[in-house]
Amino acid sequence: MQVPVNFTQLLTDWRDGNPQALERLTPLVYEELRRLARNYMRGERGGHTLQATAVVHEAFLRLIQGNVALQDRAHFFALASRLMRRVLVDHAKSRGRLKRGHPQEDEPSQEDSEPQVAGFDVINLDDALQSLQQLEPRLAQVIELYYFGGMTYDQIAAESGASAATVHRDIRLARAWLMQEIAGYSST
Repeated sequence: MQVPVNFTQLLTDWRDGNPQALERLTPLVYEELRRLARNYMRGERGGHTLQATAVVHEAFLRLIQGNVALQDRAHFFALASRLMRRVLVDHAKSRGRLKRGHPQEDEPSQEDSEPQVAGFDVINLDDALQSLQQLEPRLAQVIELYYFGGMTYDQIAAESGASAATVHRDIRLARAWLMQEIAGYSST
């Protein structure tokens, strides 16, 4: 019989310097992070230069090197999803520099697509989320936990201290605002 693992205790042990805690934590979270990364990139063509596994590797590396006081499972995945978003944005921006005439040895082919999340160009989505963060931080957090963190309404409600109905309303409002904001980027 397998003993249930206390995720929060493993985070605490890892933060306190126990390397075995990280070894036990890694397989618990890795598949979930891969699922999230695959969801972010599901609109991509197979020949894309950035794969879901690479996104997870880079985000997980940034996470373990960040020395952040992770509180619990929800906090861990919220931060991990934010870091995966940063990896996608950084990759898209570096690809943009390549296309503007700053080639490197491994220049991607013209057939590679820009990274997308939920069908939107990741840079436009990131810009819109940053704008939303300035106007309505709670809405930006809720939408980030939902799309980038893969959390359910109930999980977001527990994390944010709101009801599931409020989370649902916030997601609908934030999604509408983001779509309008991104449409404005496309028309300029």
